Amino acid sequence: MARRLTAADRSRLIRLASSFTTGSPERKAILAGLTQTASGDGHNVPGKHILQNARVSDNAWVSGNAWVSGEAQVYGWAQVSGQAQVFGDAKVFGQATVSGDALVSDNAQVSGYSRVWGMAEVTGNAKVSGRALVYDRAKVFGTAKVSGDAKVFGTAKVYGNSEVSGQAQVSGRAYIGGTAVILGGTWDGSEGKILEGRWKAPGVPA
Repeated sequence: MARRLTAADRSRLIRLASSFTTGSPERKAILAGLTQTASGDGHNVPGKHILQNARVSDNAWVSGNAWVSGEAQVYGWAQVSGQAQVFGDAKVFGQATVSGDALVSDNAQVSGYSRVWGMAEVTGNAKVSGRALVYDRAKVFGTAKVSGDAKVFGTAKVYGNSEVSGQAQVSGRAYIGGTAVILGGTWDGSEGKILEGRWKAPGVPA
């Protein structure tokens, strides 16, 4: 019996497929194999992983006890696993991953190579993109944006119309909201709520 592909195997095959030109026989063969394997391994099962009017397309896959519902969409090379939930009009695409007990809902978007896991929540009209990481019990909501190589974790909250980018690390009990723009630095909540201004680091305006 052939060995079941692990997530790491799939990732390697996805990178290999990406190295071939679009439409090439090699790329088509790899993608066809991935799609067949995903179906055979119990991924993307309607009624279990895909509920209501949700759509999972392209080379995306939903596995484990994760599910996508409402009008949500998961596409591209995105992966949703564990017990993660994606619902409402949310979108997960690109090569983004949502795992653990994470939640993505409303009109939120998770894209690029970003990762959301643990018990993190991305809701409202928030966007997580680039290679950003949102994890633990962090929450990103409102119309907030987290991008670049930024990390939001602990019980930190990023909300309002704020932006966190660059290599910023927002953790602990940090609150970044309002119209604040965080371009870097380490924020742990000791600096108080940041609701305005452009900052390279705590106390360092951009």
